[in-house]
Amino acid sequence: MRNNQLQKYKLLGLNIAYYRKKCGLSQSALAELINISRTHMSRIETADCAVSLDVVFDICDNLHITPMHLFDFRE
Repeated sequence: MRNNQLQKYKLLGLNIAYYRKKCGLSQSALAELINISRTHMSRIETADCAVSLDVVFDICDNLHITPMHLFDFRE
């Protein structure tokens, strides 16, 4: 991930965490649903790593939201 995009990754991670919690899921539960480790899920939510669009789409499918929800950054 490029440094100049770090803030966007942080906002994306915050949105993922928000919708995950809204659905009543733990990081472990969502990670299991999308076939990644809980550690990877945590790193995505804290912007400690980049995330592929495939994973973003899997997250959206399991949280029953559109990608637009995750990319609606309210700073």
